[in-house]
Amino acid sequence: MADVSKKFYLETFGCQMNVHDSEKVIGTLVSEGYRQVETVEEADLVLYNTCSIRDKAEQKVFHRLADYKKYQKQGKVFGVLGCVAQQEGEKIFERAPHVSMVCGSASYRNLPQMLVQIEAGNRHVTGLDDRQTDECFETEFTSRTNPHRGYITIIEGCDKFCAYCVVPFTRGKERSRTSDSVLAEARQMADLGYSEIQLLGQNVNSYKDPARKKSFAELLAAVGEVAGIKRVRFTTSHPRDFGKDIVEAIEAVPTLCDHVHLPVQSGSSRVLGAMQRLYTRDQYLERISWLKSARREISLTTDIIVGFPGETEAEFAQTLDLLDFVEYDGVFTFKYSPRPNTPALQLEDAIPDEEKSRRLTVLMERQRDIQKRRNCRHLGTMNEVMVEGRNEPRQQSIGRSTQNKTVNFTVSQSELPTLGSYVSVLITGSFPNSLLGQMVV
Repeated sequence: MADVSKKFYLETFGCQMNVHDSEKVIGTLVSEGYRQVETVEEADLVLYNTCSIRDKAEQKVFHRLADYKKYQKQGKVFGVLGCVAQQEGEKIFERAPHVSMVCGSASYRNLPQMLVQIEAGNRHVTGLDDRQTDECFETEFTSRTNPHRGYITIIEGCDKFCAYCVVPFTRGKERSRTSDSVLAEARQMADLGYSEIQLLGQNVNSYKDPARKKSFAELLAAVGEVAGIKRVRFTTSHPRDFGKDIVEAIEAVPTLCDHVHLPVQSGSSRVLGAMQRLYTRDQYLERISWLKSARREISLTTDIIVGFPGETEAEFAQTLDLLDFVEYDGVFTFKYSPRPNTPALQLEDAIPDEEKSRRLTVLMERQRDIQKRRNCRHLGTMNEVMVEGRNEPRQQSIGRSTQNKTVNFTVSQSELPTLGSYVSVLITGSFPNSLLGQMVV
C-alpha cells in the first residue's frame, strides 16, 4: 500500500478513451493511498497519459516533460502512460532521463505493482504489453470526473491496421469485456445517479462478447434499457463492422441517442484501399443510406484525412462530393502525418504540407457551409437538452441535445436548471457549431 502522504498530478492528452483511462488510473492510484492534486508543484508523482495519433500530440508530451525537468531536483517522480509510452517504450528513458515509469495503455492493470517498485526506489519501471495480451483494464476504483455522464469501455485495442494509424501498435489487439460485466457497470452507474452513458472502443461496434451472449447491437439496446439511464451514446464505429441491426436498435430503444459517428477518412475508393480501410465508397454510402432511412432523424458526424500519400486533386474532389451528398452535422478534419510503425511509411509522402493545408481549409469551409445550412432546420423546434454548464457573461445555460448538438439557451434567474437535468428548449437561432434557444417551462 502506498504512503498516504503521496500526492500525484495527472495530465491527459488525446481522445475520450484516454480521458476514461485516466479516470480508471486515478481511481487505482487513490485506492493505493495516493491523493490527487491540481498542480505539478504540489505533486510527488507526475503522470502524463499520452496520445500518439498525431505527431503534434506526441511532441506536446515531450515538450511538457522538458519543461518540467527542473522539478527533478525536488525529488518528483515522472511517469509516461498511454500510447506514446507503448510506442516509444524504454527509449523514453533515453530521451527524457528524468522519467522513471513507462506504462502502455494495455498494461494499466499492472499499476499497483509498478507503484510498489517506484516507492522502493526503482527509477526505471516499465509496463509494456505486446499484442498478445487478452486482458482488459477493469477496475472497481474508477474516479469519474462528471457526476451525470460516464464512460464505459467495452472493447480495447484494434485489429484493423489502417495504413496511417498507430493504434493497433499502441493499444494491442481487440479484446472485449463480457456483456454481463458491462451491464453490471451500467446498472451500478445508474444506481449512483448517472443518467447518460457513453460506450467506448477504438472500434466500438467490433465488440464480440467473450461469453457469446450479446452482439454489439444487443448490448447497446440492453444498456439503453437499464432503469435510470436516459441517454446512451457510443463511439467510435468502424464502417466495416457497422450493421443494420445497430440502426434497428436505435429505432427501437428511445434512450439510444440520435447520433452516430462513422469515420469515412476519404471519399475515394482508391484512397480508402491505400489506407487499408476495408470498405469502398459505395459500401460506406450503403451504411449512410441505412441511417438516413431510419424512422428517427439520426445526426451524422465523421473523420476525414486530407493529403494521404498519393491523393490526387480529383480524389480530394471526391471527398468534397461526399460531404455534399451525406451532409454531415460535424466533421473532424486532419492533415496526414507519418506515424511510426505504420504501413503508410512505405508510401512516398509527396504532397507538400502547404497543399495539405490548402485542402484542409477548402474542406473545412465547405463543411462549415453545410453545418450552417443544416442547423437552420432546427429553428422553431423543441429539443430535450441535458444541462452541462453555465456561461455567466452571456447569462446562458449550456447543454447538449440527443443529436449531440451544443445548445446555448436563456432562462429566467428564478428558473436556473441544475446541472445534469433535462429541460425543453425552443430553438430560436442557429450557428455553424451550435444552436441558440429559450428554455420552456
